[in-house]
This record gives sequence, C-alpha cells and structure tokens, in this order.
Amino acid sequence: MADQRPAPHAGLRHIALFVPDLTACEHFYCTLLGMREEWRPDDDNLYLCSGNDNLALHRRSKDTEATDQDSRLDHIGFVLDDMAQVDEWHAFLEQAGVPIAQAPKTHRDGARSFYCHDPAGTLVQMIYHPPIAGWRG
Repeated sequence: MADQRPAPHAGLRHIALFVPDLTACEHFYCTLLGMREEWRPDDDNLYLCSGNDNLALHRRSKDTEATDQDSRLDHIGFVLDDMAQVDEWHAFLEQAGVPIAQAPKTHRDGARSFYCHDPAGTLVQMIYHPPIAGWRG
C-alpha cells in the first residue's frame, strides 16, 4: 500500500448507463436537459457532454439485462448554479411530461433539489448545492 495518496483527481465526471430505449433517453438528456452528442460510435452507444462531464448511454441487450437486485446505482445528479433554477427546471420538466419522483425541497445543508425519472427509469436529481454551484473548473 502506498504511503501517500497521489495528486487529487478532477472529480466524478463520467457515468455509463444501460438503457432499454436509447432514442427516448437521447431526447431526455439532449432535448430536455441540453446535453450534446460527443460521439456515437454505433447505433447502440451514445456519448453525451455538457461541458465538464461525460454520460455514456448503452442500449441494453438481452446479454446485459439486469434485475433490480443487480443495480447499485441510487441516482445521478445535475448541478444547477442558482437556487431559483431548481423550481424553473422542475416546472419545465413537469410540463414536458417527465415523471417527477420528488417535488423541490430545500435540504438542511442549504441545498435545494428535486428528483425525476429518465425514460429508462434512472432517478435523476436536479440540485443546487452551494459548495459546487457555479464551479466550472
């Protein structure tokens, strides 16, 4: 075991999800949330970006079917720069027919967020969190 930790990493900026309907998830993440396509190597894989991150969407096949007990992912989150944006995003996504899992609320630590589901059922948090809001690296 090393005596000293290496230089700090740059943060968690890549997530890969298996999704049953790649087209519906592309609409959610690109059209509704504003991510853009970075790379589409084939019809079953799509890599998206919003500036300082990377989301990989992989079409779920019979070989990659998982049961609920196989999944360890709780949710993914998108950071918002201002507390008021939480309610704006909530209204926008609700109007777009996105299933809302939890309405906006302010947390004890000063963060404010809500949860919704993408077309694959992934729980997505839209969050204003003061320590990282506005950070662009």
